[in-house]
Amino acid sequence: MIKHHSKLQGFTLLEILIAMAIFALIGLGAHSILTRVLDSNELSRDRIERLQELQRAMLFIERDITQAVPRAVRIEGQQNDIVMSGGADVLDSETDGIAFVRGGWQNPQLVLPRSTLQAVGYRMQEEQLQRVYSNYVDNVFGAEPKVRAVLTNIEDFQVQFLLSATNIQSNGRDDENAGWNDSFTGTSIPGAIAIEITTPDFGVVRREFLVSGGTQ
Repeated sequence: MIKHHSKLQGFTLLEILIAMAIFALIGLGAHSILTRVLDSNELSRDRIERLQELQRAMLFIERDITQAVPRAVRIEGQQNDIVMSGGADVLDSETDGIAFVRGGWQNPQLVLPRSTLQAVGYRMQEEQLQRVYSNYVDNVFGAEPKVRAVLTNIEDFQVQFLLSATNIQSNGRDDENAGWNDSFTGTSIPGAIAIEITTPDFGVVRREFLVSGGTQ
């Protein structure tokens, strides 16, 4: 009589533990890769948003500076001849600031009760680049300007002015002031204005603008 012996093959405890360890390592590796991809995607998104914010701020500044006009603003109701001022502490800025009047402010058929001129300025406060502006060039006494943050999380804001011989003569400066100057207060507009914005994301960003109403 022939007997048939059948053996049931299964996994040993050691094999199960090894398999579990392998699957755990694969899971940890996949989780690590997924986490890095998500962090990279979030970092890229934040970087793009910051770049877009910087570009918008530059568009605001370019639009205003390139349309600067030689128009003085009354100070507390008193007439003066200063059409542009810039440098340290202007507009109560923590660093540099700049103030002037721009043209080209759209008012189709003069429907709105204002002109096409606007008093504007830029300053740094509380790590923000702020645009300071008014609806009217000559506000009534005590009127407060409007403030809009155009760029956040900045470390520094600097302004320079390219002075020509005409600027120097009209504002009583010496010939040695020709070229780029760190401050300016005058009765004429410089031929060009440079701004430098320092951010932790992009470092120092410098832009130079020719002023259409400036003295070349």
